[in-house]
Amino acid sequence: MKKYLLTFCLLAIFTTLFSKDIKIASNCNRFIKADDPSINYTGRTEMLSDGSVRYDWVGVYLQTSFSGNSIAVSISESGRSFHNIFIDGKWIRKIEITGKQKHTIVLASGLSKGYHVLKLQKCTEGEFGCTTVHGFYIPQKGLLRTTKRKTRLIEIYGDSYTCGYGSEAHSPQEHFTLDTENCDLSYGCIIARYFDADYALIAHSGRGLVRNYGDNHQESKNTMSTRSGHTYDDFDTVNYNFKTYHPDLVIINLGSNDYSPIVTPSVQQYTNAYINLIRSLQERYKNVTILCMVPHTANDYLSCALKKVRKQIQSMKQVYMSNPMPEILSINDLGADAHPNYMGHQKIAMNLIPTISTIMNWKLENKVIK
Repeated sequence: MKKYLLTFCLLAIFTTLFSKDIKIASNCNRFIKADDPSINYTGRTEMLSDGSVRYDWVGVYLQTSFSGNSIAVSISESGRSFHNIFIDGKWIRKIEITGKQKHTIVLASGLSKGYHVLKLQKCTEGEFGCTTVHGFYIPQKGLLRTTKRKTRLIEIYGDSYTCGYGSEAHSPQEHFTLDTENCDLSYGCIIARYFDADYALIAHSGRGLVRNYGDNHQESKNTMSTRSGHTYDDFDTVNYNFKTYHPDLVIINLGSNDYSPIVTPSVQQYTNAYINLIRSLQERYKNVTILCMVPHTANDYLSCALKKVRKQIQSMKQVYMSNPMPEILSINDLGADAHPNYMGHQKIAMNLIPTISTIMNWKLENKVIK
């Protein structure tokens, strides 16, 4: 008798919860495929034959304007990822996405009448999962319309600093967990917000141009020199179509992992790889401005190599190098594994913004860097 009673109670609870989900979903019963022209994607994505859109690079985001009081996404994930939800320019929450089968997640409900703008941003790296957006559910009488893209676009090639690795951790003694990674708190996204620019992040933790973090060899496999030409970070090696968008500014922040412990590449190896990346970007993006960034953690080996890079770029048009920023971060500015937290990234952005303003002729604004 007790067994049957327990089964009945569990069934009643399940039915109640299930009914609640149906009630929420019933308000969002018009389905729109992910490749609908009303949805803008920024960053590297692939449109699939069934109307889905797939991506894995950190920082990829979609935007659309929708009418009605709610919106839900049909989505699947090869591994595990976190995404930030923004409604009308305000951060709502960060959601965890798992499950290889497509499922529905309500992104917003109970909104006021009229149009609202959705931004859904992948804030974790492709190493941990590849995301597929299958489509969106909106109210039956709802509509989607495109959002206007920014007039500026910044693309950044980087490593864990660009990814926002551990940016939400509370101390440098904490070890990395995926839920503390948030690229939206990193210097790249902060700079883009300051200059009211769209952005694309081509970044992977632990990767260098010649050598990856802690490798026993001077030259590693799967460095950013090869990954930078791919549509996906980790999911596939298909080549990227560089005609998809044209950035106004490209920032390169690579080298900390090349000169990490154990062995180091020669100055010539690193310099050659750096110059090759610059030339490939110049070929792919005609008339683009490139800023070579000196990492705040640049050790003597990397600093020496970057001095040689600086000499070689002096004859190149629209190629610049930032000033070193030694000891700009304190222990209070560090998150997981001594990577910058949000405050640390703000300081890095504050150091770069004047340089960007000068080389791009973008006006400095009297506003908070956030």
